This record gives sequence, structure tokens and C-alpha cells, in this order.
Amino acid sequence: MKRWQVVLGLVALSALLIYSFRGPLAMRLMGVALPRMMAADPIGDLPDGLHLTLCGAGSPLPDPKRSGPCVGIVAGGQLFVVDAGSGAARNMNRFGLPAGQVEAVFLTHFHSDHIDGLGELALQRWAGGPVTTEPLLLFGPDGVQDIAEGLNQVYQADTRFRVAHHGEATMPPAGSGFSARPFATPEPGRPTVVWDRDGVKVTSFRVNHAPIDPAVGYRFDYAGRSVLISGDTIRSPEIERMSDGVDLLVHEALAPHLVAIMAQAASDSGQTKRVKILNDILDYHASPVDAARSAEVASVGHLLLYHIVPPLLLPGMEAAFLDGVDEAFAGDITLGQDGTRISLPAGSTDIEVSGG
Repeated sequence: MKRWQVVLGLVALSALLIYSFRGPLAMRLMGVALPRMMAADPIGDLPDGLHLTLCGAGSPLPDPKRSGPCVGIVAGGQLFVVDAGSGAARNMNRFGLPAGQVEAVFLTHFHSDHIDGLGELALQRWAGGPVTTEPLLLFGPDGVQDIAEGLNQVYQADTRFRVAHHGEATMPPAGSGFSARPFATPEPGRPTVVWDRDGVKVTSFRVNHAPIDPAVGYRFDYAGRSVLISGDTIRSPEIERMSDGVDLLVHEALAPHLVAIMAQAASDSGQTKRVKILNDILDYHASPVDAARSAEVASVGHLLLYHIVPPLLLPGMEAAFLDGVDEAFAGDITLGQDGTRISLPAGSTDIEVSGG
């Protein structure tokens, strides 16, 4: 028997043995890995600075790389979330953003795709984090009270069940759900500071997502670094003014030419309702080129596109989606997907892109 045949046989035998004992091996691996994972502090391990992770880079339309809109921000060792679409809490834990450590959630507006992961997020914070007697803070323009109260009512029975099962010492009822922190929708040119603690400042400003009102964006400032999150909007002078010189502009983007192909296909198949909706969404979202032009006007350090419409399912669609952006913005651009992370170290001008 030739040597290579012996080696191949040994490899096959080893693979068979590993496969045969895969259950016990998996249990052994769990016993070693889980304590390390549970003891890890992914927030505390980050260097000082502003760190952004897309826990959801998509829209209401299914995309295997992009869940509902969700942006995680770590600043000064604190974790904040902007919007919480479908899959937000699960993605956060996947990408090193423990839901149990969320300080506050900031809503840009009340479209379902930006809020339909809120219930799970609050539950994971209450059940999966340290014992707390404080509900999760939910910031947003006037109307956020209804969101908080509605979710608290929906989860009322679940809260009662968990307290009865685990006890109040483990699951204090007062720590469940949300506590709303509403603010008046800012007027153009008059932004509102909604959070200013421990060196972290969050400023809200009006955006144009008409007929959706209220609709706002947020700017985070910490340790000389800055991030602006547009929320859903058309190209807006207010965003360009608020973004002036920021390190990172996180801007939504819808590609009209790709949506037009979808609308034509819907028309060809007689789906008149879908045609109407696809045509309607064109007038309250910015295109990738619009976002790039705003980034150029504001001289931002980096442009990150999120809330990607339509889903980019076929090879080559990402290139088609980005058609024209390089001509509109001279800086660096990242097409976001779930897990994209951009770090802005304190005391530096570096912009570090990873993940996704």
C-alpha cells in the first residue's frame, strides 16, 4: 500500500472517530468555552472612544445579510441603541453588544421596522443582564410614550409569569419593560440635546421623512469623536448642517433604479398593490448618491450606508447599488451589513472598519 493511501486512511479513520464522539466532544467544548464566554466583557474590553456596530442594516424587506434597522453605539463604556428592528437583540449578542448592558434606546420614528424588536430587547436586558429595578429608558419624540405603554401592556402577562417562576429577587418587576423619555420634535436649525452624561452627548434633530412625522436623527459626541445617524429621510440640509465635520455619517439609502426594476416586475405580474407601495417609497428615502452628496457637503470622515433598500440578493447588486457614489463623495464609503463595526478611538483621527 502506498504511503498516501495509508495517510488518507488514517485521516478518514480520525474523521470517523471524531464524528462518532461528536456529542461528548461538544459537551466537553461547552464546558470549557461557556465559562469564558460568560465571563467576557466585550464592552469593557473596547478601547476608549466611539464604537458603532450595525445590529441591523436592512429594511422591512427580507435580506439574508441585513436585519431590521438597529445601530449599537458604545461610548465611554456605555452601550446605547438607535432603533430596534426585527432581530435586534439577537444580533446584538452575536456582535458583542450584550443586551443586558443597554443604557438607553433612541427611536428615530415609529415605523414598524424600527420598533418591532423593542419587546425582545427589553426582555433580554431584564432577564439576561444584572438584576435591575429600573426599566429600560426609551427616548424619542412625542408619541414614544404610547410605544412604551403599549409594549409594557403586551408583555404584562409574560412579566408576571417570569416573576412567579424566578422570584422578585431575581426578576424585580420594576426592572421590566420601558420608561419613556419623550422630547419635543426639534425645529429645523434648533437641535435638542437629549442625553449629556459622563462625557457622552446625544443631540436630536429633525429630518424629512414626510408624511411620517415626527422623524428625527441623532448625533453622538464623545472624547472628541462624532457619529451622526440619519434615520429615515430624504436628502436634508439639516443633516448636512449637523454632520459638518463629523467622523462618521451613518445614512440610510434606497436605490431608485433597483426599486424601479422591482416595480416593473410587480406590474408585469399584475400586483398593483405592490407597484403602488414600491412607487410610494421613492419619495421619502435618500438614494446612495444623495447620501454621498451630503457626506461631501459636510466634509465627513467616512460614510456608512444602512437601511439598505432593496435587498441585495444577487451577485453584482452591491455594485449596482453603489453606482455613482464614488463620483459624489471623495472619502471612504462602506456599504453596511449586519455586524459592520466602525471604531473611532479617543485622542485619534483613525477610522477603523471591521466586521460584516
